[in-house]
Amino acid sequence: MASNMDREMILADFQACTGIENIDEAITLLEQNNWDLVAAINGVIPQENGILQSEYGGETIPGSAFNPANHPAPAPTPSSSSAFRPVMPSRQIVERQPRMLDFRVEYRDRNVDVVLEDSCTVGEIKQILENELQIPMSKMLLKGWKTGDVEDSTVLKSLHLPKNNSLYVLTPDLPPPSSSSHAGALQESLNQNFMLIITHREVQREYNLNFSGSSTIQEVKRNVYDLTSIPVRHQLWEGWPTSATDDSMCLAESGLSYPCHRLTVGRRSSPAQTREQSEEQSTDVHMVSDSDGDDFEDATEFGVDDGEVFGMASSALRKSSMMPENAENEGDALLQFTAEFSSRYGDCHPVFFIGSLEAAFQEAFYVKARDRKLLAIYLHHDESVLTNVFCSQMLCAESIVSYLSQNFITWAWDLTKDANRARFLTMCTRHFGSVVAQTIRTQKTDQFPLFLIIMGKRSSNEVLNVIQGNTTVDELMMRLMAAMEIFTAQQQEDIKDEDEREARENVKREQDEAYRLSLEADRAKREAHEREMAEQFRLEQIRKEQEEEREAIRLSLEQALPPEPKEENAEPVSKLRIRTPSGEFLERRFLASNKLQIVFDFVASKGFPWDEFKLLSTFPRRDITQLDPNKSLLEVKLFPQETLFLEAKE
Repeated sequence: MASNMDREMILADFQACTGIENIDEAITLLEQNNWDLVAAINGVIPQENGILQSEYGGETIPGSAFNPANHPAPAPTPSSSSAFRPVMPSRQIVERQPRMLDFRVEYRDRNVDVVLEDSCTVGEIKQILENELQIPMSKMLLKGWKTGDVEDSTVLKSLHLPKNNSLYVLTPDLPPPSSSSHAGALQESLNQNFMLIITHREVQREYNLNFSGSSTIQEVKRNVYDLTSIPVRHQLWEGWPTSATDDSMCLAESGLSYPCHRLTVGRRSSPAQTREQSEEQSTDVHMVSDSDGDDFEDATEFGVDDGEVFGMASSALRKSSMMPENAENEGDALLQFTAEFSSRYGDCHPVFFIGSLEAAFQEAFYVKARDRKLLAIYLHHDESVLTNVFCSQMLCAESIVSYLSQNFITWAWDLTKDANRARFLTMCTRHFGSVVAQTIRTQKTDQFPLFLIIMGKRSSNEVLNVIQGNTTVDELMMRLMAAMEIFTAQQQEDIKDEDEREARENVKREQDEAYRLSLEADRAKREAHEREMAEQFRLEQIRKEQEEEREAIRLSLEQALPPEPKEENAEPVSKLRIRTPSGEFLERRFLASNKLQIVFDFVASKGFPWDEFKLLSTFPRRDITQLDPNKSLLEVKLFPQETLFLEAKE
């Protein structure tokens, strides 16, 4: 992109070489060629034999349109030097390096990007399109060349093309995509976008305008009026199909070529204009020229009311407003705004946030730094002559729509009605301050629509830019990108601060969590110790109770035992010697008639209950506890004496 200083030098050289004194016309021609001086001169001056060299591109082009004899260069001034000079035949010609050319080719609903060296031919572009679109080269017409139709063998550099080019493909020999019915085909056409390449005859300026298939011819003429200041009744057209007989007809059924169609418009001559042709250039572009009464009365014949005759916006003829007046809910008002915007300008438009301005702030600013976006506030005004063109050609441009959807939250409001205007100014004062509100309040109607770019800061909201409607797509994109650069720098700082704050909070959370876990571990240990002590106490209590119970049983058994008989007794006596597990011996005399149960009770009274210990004899080895306790010692052969031993049961 050339700097401002370079552009001034290029403009001066261009005017010196071409003789074009109108600065606006010269700038327009240079912009159409991306400020390529050589391409712009070749597009204006008929080609002659000669050589043109530009220091901007560092290339020498044979066959240029420049002739030093016919266009002497102005004398250089001490403060500036010309960046363009003609090369005389006696100088050595530097070999030209190939340039890369970018082509965007449109076919029906598809766009194909092609990049080639300018040493390639038109046929090579068609070969690439044949592979991409699956259309035979023989059935393909490649249109959009500024020099008219070209042959397949034409070398691109001979056409002196700018860096970026737009072409379109026509296939008249191929049937259109089949549909179930004529109504279905018409509906499909209504949803398509038509590119109208309109040439303004008087100033030789070209406009590329996108219209939906549902737009009418009358709407096209009104938009052209906004661009050229030629009232509809004074427009003289060339290129409309013969079937386009009614201005109320929509483009889809008018017979236009899809996707692109070329038209030419000029100003219709009138007797008064012929008489005062010399004064016409100084006349205000919005004034009606002196004409007889018939011209004024015939205005309605072209579908124009008196308001448009006197420079009023064509939007006055619209039936429905963009937004209801005194709407209670901002979300409902924006739903109607979005629906009406889509019906006027098509579905390719920015995604408007549905909700209050506060909710849009919340969505754009009050989230994590990485997720924040800029807030774009679109202020619509139906009474402005710029609104129609701004919405259809700039705000609905694919590049603008895509950039806004990726980087902005877009919120809209309609200021056409006084009540809605006052309501927005109140919101503006509350959120941005009285200075911004006063700036919007003092804007004239013809300066609308406005685009406010808002960036959220830590404690306030800052208005980065106020973009008026009298701009171009490129300028709008540049200002959006400039706002994004400021926002990105601020966002990086916010992300860094947020990351540092989160790191500190994470360390604090980790410390708090470690402390909490430590407390829980200590509490768990304490509770486990308390449970263990409680369990030990419980078991000790049970053990004591069991011991007390066993002692009570032992004492009761000991007291219930019959007295030990003497050795000399009238009845037979059995002497038993019992060995305990510890090796001690228990000795006692029993009557031979005593039951075996008395022996068991005796052993139990000594602390060896028979349900825990078994009483065994040695020869022969037998388990005495398995015998019938009601039998006598004599019956179980424990007489007159016997040695037994105790063994714990498993």
